[in-house]
Amino acid sequence: MRYRVLIEQDEDGIYVAEVPTLPGCISQGRTRSEAVENAKEAILAYLESLQAHGEPAPPSICEEVVEVDL
Repeated sequence: MRYRVLIEQDEDGIYVAEVPTLPGCISQGRTRSEAVENAKEAILAYLESLQAHGEPAPPSICEEVVEVDL
């Protein structure tokens, strides 16, 4: 499954990763790649919790990045 992860660097230099489709699913890391890995673990735990409570997982996303020249 694929989920969009938004990554921003905070004022302390920590990378914060948020998964908009999964409310409250937020992680962080000292580096961008660490934040992504931690986000993967958070997503898995979130989905396992939904499954344990008999709730459906939000659908996986399909998106494209479009580049334009000005």
